[in-house]
Amino acid sequence: MERDLFNESGAAYVPLAERLRPQKVEEVVGQRHLLGEGKPLWIALHAGRPHSMILWGPPGVGKTTLARLMAQAFKAEFIAISAVLAGVKEIREAVERAKLTREQYGRSTIMFVDEVHRFNKSQQDAFLPHVESGLLTFIGATTENPSFEVNGALLSRAAVYVLESLTADDLDTLIQRGFEAEQVDVTSEAKKRIAEFADGDGRRALNLVEQIAQAARLEGRRGADVDYVDAVAQRAGRRFDKGGDNFYDQISAMHKSMRGSDPDAALYWLVRMLDGGADPRYMARRMIRMASEDVGLADPRALEVALNAAEVYERLGSPEGELALAECIVYLAIAAKSNAVYTAYNEARAFIQKDGTRPVPMHIRNAPTKLMKNLGYGDHYRYAHDETEGYAAGENYFPEGMERPNWYRPTDRGLESKIREKLEHLRSLDAKARKQGK
Repeated sequence: MERDLFNESGAAYVPLAERLRPQKVEEVVGQRHLLGEGKPLWIALHAGRPHSMILWGPPGVGKTTLARLMAQAFKAEFIAISAVLAGVKEIREAVERAKLTREQYGRSTIMFVDEVHRFNKSQQDAFLPHVESGLLTFIGATTENPSFEVNGALLSRAAVYVLESLTADDLDTLIQRGFEAEQVDVTSEAKKRIAEFADGDGRRALNLVEQIAQAARLEGRRGADVDYVDAVAQRAGRRFDKGGDNFYDQISAMHKSMRGSDPDAALYWLVRMLDGGADPRYMARRMIRMASEDVGLADPRALEVALNAAEVYERLGSPEGELALAECIVYLAIAAKSNAVYTAYNEARAFIQKDGTRPVPMHIRNAPTKLMKNLGYGDHYRYAHDETEGYAAGENYFPEGMERPNWYRPTDRGLESKIREKLEHLRSLDAKARKQGK
């Protein structure tokens, strides 16, 4: 049911998204995996037993709406606070209000905390005793991964429900409702374009509908087609949170596409992130890391390509410099892959962290002074350039008593296949030298 445009004083305009906020669960668009018959929130609502929860999902998918509907279904007092604006003082005031509600009316209270990830540990801890006592049913909303942003004590007392971006069909339903409420006709193509702009965000979709409807009325138009939508709606970038999970999910997708040798997919994620506002310099740094981690010595040119791409971007900036980044991600995707150096480094680091401090063998110590030479520093060192094949076969460069670890294990891909052959040959010379007693 559409709400009135104005409040009781007739002064305040109510945005379309608020006017169309669902008044019952059946009106909610999307989230069928939670609200469909037999699904978790459907069961909770029909059982009449509220429980603390965290609603995790992108903007504009109904987190606040669900919290309000649950308070309504459970006939509970609803207190909403925003972690952006509130602190411990506001939490205490809300607790006192909940106590008063229980004492005077015998009603329970649902406390809804929007953007709960912005509360620090002490602020989050302030809820715990009241959640434990049953005074409050806590519902937190967050766009960030609760595993990282919500402290363990609170997380253990709340069920986590993941809300999903609205699908194209969900948005079509929502957009149609919006134009009907605004009494403006709209074509199917226009609705599709608005859905593209909304990018899974229902609130954004309704804001665009309202903007287009207002413009149409001012111009005396009866409806909106796709050209009119393009003319009126200023396209925002694809939804992209530079510090949130959406950011790291897309970085992960690009990295794994590159590792999987799919240049088109890697390019898709790169361009999508740039379109969404990712810092091209950050993207360049990530590709330098990819060149070291996933391509390695199978194609040493990859690191050079990545460094050059970063430098080109610094010289040209956007948008010209972004082409160099595109060239780089495609090169990395098609290059031969090896994580042998990355694996060797991690194994060596793990060994060093748990191993004791072993002395440097005397024969490979530096001896810049006469005293050091007299103490035996550098004695019996074999200068590799003077040896056959430029290799001191059988020589040991590790600390005494330490076995050769074999951390670096080259693959048979790209240049590493040649490196592998070379190392196998050198190891055979070592074995021959040891057999001869060198």
